[in-house]
Amino acid sequence: MRKRLFELVGGAVVLLAVPAAFDIARAPSPRGAEAPLPVVQTVALPAGRVTWPAPGEFLAGGRPIAAPRIEATFRRPVEIMAYQVAATDYLRCVGEGACRPLDSRSAPAAGLPVTGVSHDDAVAYANWYSRRTGEGWRLPTDAEWAYAAGERFGGETSAEADDPANPAIAWIRRYREEAELRRAPDPAPRPAGHFGANAAGLYDIAGNVWEWTSTCYVRTAFAKDRKTVESAVENCGVHVVEGRHRTYMSNFVRDGVSGGCALGTPPDNLGFRLVREPRPLLSLEGLRRLARKVQTRFDRLMDAGERALS
Repeated sequence: MRKRLFELVGGAVVLLAVPAAFDIARAPSPRGAEAPLPVVQTVALPAGRVTWPAPGEFLAGGRPIAAPRIEATFRRPVEIMAYQVAATDYLRCVGEGACRPLDSRSAPAAGLPVTGVSHDDAVAYANWYSRRTGEGWRLPTDAEWAYAAGERFGGETSAEADDPANPAIAWIRRYREEAELRRAPDPAPRPAGHFGANAAGLYDIAGNVWEWTSTCYVRTAFAKDRKTVESAVENCGVHVVEGRHRTYMSNFVRDGVSGGCALGTPPDNLGFRLVREPRPLLSLEGLRRLARKVQTRFDRLMDAGERALS
């Protein structure tokens, strides 16, 4: 009889474990009064590659030069939010004490993306959102952002001078390009979806809200041959910001227009969207649920077996 009971218990555990092992835990564990978060829409970009101007500042012989074009290969899909993080979602993070409140001039409204956020704010939100969903969320790298932006990628504002021996030509060209970029007819944040979707299905890419990335600012100095790297200094107190054009902002800055732009034309608004890390077959939360189910089923079978033996 005991052997039969052992077989029943073992069989129940196996039958329970097999389907649960393939259950990807997308919902967070019970957390008391915390309300569930709304499901965000994402776009899964297929594996592929992107060629784009490298982020950072580049010098040759002590003079600015155009960013070299580099290539990045993605061997697995990149899953990124279809919309920028909404102001109402950011306020949930603030309400739970995990994010800093927005400044008074960045009053949020329903339907608008969150703006007036620093790189530090965006990282804090990503950490909170990861904890609340039981998944891994983070800012995209500059390469991922360029890949997601596709035909809307703006990149650098300045081009290389026609005459490298005359840097004044480069300065004049940069001034003209930046003057054109400053002609924003409507700098106020617009409702989600206002600027439409790109070919990949991402909304408001290169609209009037620039987006933080996780890529640090790098200053690279080449020799006069423009091939030999003499020095490369990374500064992670400044990060790459992408939008209609690329710029670089100090991590603590929330409003690029009012100052703090480390390099490039200031953005009208600062916001962000997140990338979801690939989910494992069985997450930690899934293991916890599996253990609870197995324990409950085991206790019931043992009780039934003891009654049968008595």
